[in-house]
Amino acid sequence: MPVTIRTVAVIGAGTMGAGIAQVCAQAGWDTRLFDAFPEGLDAGMNRIDAFWNKGIERGKTTAEQKQIWEQNLSPFNELADAVNGVDLVIEAVPEILELKRKIFSQLDHLAPENAVLGTNTSGLKISDIASATRRPDKVIGMHFFNPVPIMKLLELVRHESVADSTISIAREVGEAMGKTCILVNDVPGFATSRLGVVLGNEAIRMLADGVASASDIDTAMRLGYKHPMGPLELTDLVGLDVRRDILNNLAEAFNDESYRPHPLLNKLVEAGELGKKSGKGFYLWSDEGKNERDDL
Repeated sequence: MPVTIRTVAVIGAGTMGAGIAQVCAQAGWDTRLFDAFPEGLDAGMNRIDAFWNKGIERGKTTAEQKQIWEQNLSPFNELADAVNGVDLVIEAVPEILELKRKIFSQLDHLAPENAVLGTNTSGLKISDIASATRRPDKVIGMHFFNPVPIMKLLELVRHESVADSTISIAREVGEAMGKTCILVNDVPGFATSRLGVVLGNEAIRMLADGVASASDIDTAMRLGYKHPMGPLELTDLVGLDVRRDILNNLAEAFNDESYRPHPLLNKLVEAGELGKKSGKGFYLWSDEGKNERDDL
């Protein structure tokens, strides 16, 4: 564990925020999970608890480990309390630039001057977020992948004003979490999202055009290209709304309409069918797993 980080605040208790808070607690840091909505905070804490319990049931972790991790994790309803005295803040709220800028402006006044401020954005320009603060040198992109406790990659994104020391701390944090870090420049979509959403969008187009079923398209990529998960299943896991927002952000950033989300993706999002988190996306989801849809 790097000596530079002892206390971490995670802002946003959704799927990504809860996962980030979980791995921070497991790394041994005093971890504070904040969400502006009490029901969201409860759901995030419950999601972490369920993950730990499932690990015990499968024999991958022990009850003693869970007890230690629980002691490292605390829920917070007030942002000022959550970031008081912390060494690192990781923001994981929805992909809305105005929302992230508002939060970073607040963090600039509430978090300690030396705290590193990380954003888990998967496609927005880090410089646009950092400019909401008086310390852009302390702001860095820290793009995690879902499910955070399992996925090994951490994409670090540097912008022109970030300090080398901030990059070094972020890399130390990732390594302490057991992640493999890559460093990319502040280009919309970075490396991973730009490739991933384009592949997913084309898979959606193929599904809409009747090329093959969702499961067969996914199987083609898993077995034909050794992808661990097919693009449609991955879109369900990440969230259809998240994928749609990234595509729209790329279309606007590059002034290129080819990035626009396929109409089927827009249709499902507007219907509230957001993937695994809503129980329906390109597949039907339950506690037992996923099943094919016959109405797409």
